[in-house]
Amino acid sequence: MARVTVEDCIEQVPNRFDLVLLSAHRARNISAGSELKIDRDNDKNPVVALREIADQEIKPADMEESLISSLQRVIPLEDAEDEAERAALEADGDVTVNEEEMLKALQTDRDSGPDNRF
Repeated sequence: MARVTVEDCIEQVPNRFDLVLLSAHRARNISAGSELKIDRDNDKNPVVALREIADQEIKPADMEESLISSLQRVIPLEDAEDEAERAALEADGDVTVNEEEMLKALQTDRDSGPDNRF
């Protein structure tokens, strides 16, 4: 990588660690077929990614969101499904559980067998 390119990028992304993460993520996207924002000029993907960052063709904030979502292991759809179920139960309004019923349900759940969660 050209030192000039890295020095130009430091103005856009002051933290060198963040710069490495973001440029590597962009280089992987380019390898996967993402369209280039600048001319390649016979450069390899990491150099093209750095030049895009230096020329402000790619916004670091947008790349951070993309990087974070690519590294997440929690699927957001599960949370949405839980929210929908909770909203449906609250909308019914007929579901009321008193403390006694809750304790019985928890006791039954605990006594139902061995704990296979681990």
